[in-house]
Amino acid sequence: MIYTVTFNPALDYVVHMSQDLAIGMTNRSDAEEIYFGGKGINVSNVLRELDLPTTALGFIAGFTGKALDEGVAASGITTDFIKLPEGNTRINVKIKAADETEINGQGPKIPDECQKALFKKLDQLKEGDTLVLAGSIPSSLPSDVYERILERLDGKGIRFVVDAIKDLLLNVLKYHPFLIKPNKQELGEMFGVTIDSDDDTVLYAKKLQEKGARNVLISMAGDGSLLVTEDGQILRQGVCKGKVKNSVGAGDSMVAGFIAGYEKSGGDYKVALNLGTACGGATAFSDGLAKKDLIDELYKTLN
Repeated sequence: MIYTVTFNPALDYVVHMSQDLAIGMTNRSDAEEIYFGGKGINVSNVLRELDLPTTALGFIAGFTGKALDEGVAASGITTDFIKLPEGNTRINVKIKAADETEINGQGPKIPDECQKALFKKLDQLKEGDTLVLAGSIPSSLPSDVYERILERLDGKGIRFVVDAIKDLLLNVLKYHPFLIKPNKQELGEMFGVTIDSDDDTVLYAKKLQEKGARNVLISMAGDGSLLVTEDGQILRQGVCKGKVKNSVGAGDSMVAGFIAGYEKSGGDYKVALNLGTACGGATAFSDGLAKKDLIDELYKTLN
């Protein structure tokens, strides 16, 4: 089973406007949508499109949390969220006009007893399961919570996938995560350098492997991606061709596609990289997250 953790999920309220946003004035939308957001939930959604079952873990609160739980479950994803005693799951407002503007909510406080309840749920994972940890840590959780989780589950034969930045990522490498996915800028920031070439990318990706990472996937926006595998392969892939409509969730989609490609191919890293690229592109070219038909179409265009 694949488990995803979203510490601070959200209802994403997307507002479309044909005119520019006028600050200090009343603005009217042309259309609106509501999505159930959060990096782990995004991964679960795309894995569902690829016919891989997941269980979504994390924290919810209040009437917005109830709506999120029901919405995610109705989409075909198994949910096992922990209900917080106070507050409401946050609402993120995303305004799509001439420029994209986002207002992200802070989210509810997570008390110690609820953190412990999550740990107990994670204790049930068994050998062969995959755990996806993605995104930032709410201020009410300890900053080393990723590290605590991986330390707790270390040695159980669980495949860890971590999509995080800087110390949050560096501090868990000693637990040998199966996959990490920094982008090129984040890779440079971790080592205090500027990444100018593929050779630089490979050099510093290998340094992350020396610290414990098994497979390092570096996303490079319009320049595609580069994968350094634990068996010594260096794989390069460009981006899919299409019109970019959406910047939200493309990285999460790439992670989901990589996991699915690896699982379905029996461990073929080229298939994993290509399916991850197709999923990232399918989200970038859509109003919401990637759908199977477009994923399949884009996958066929990749060598």
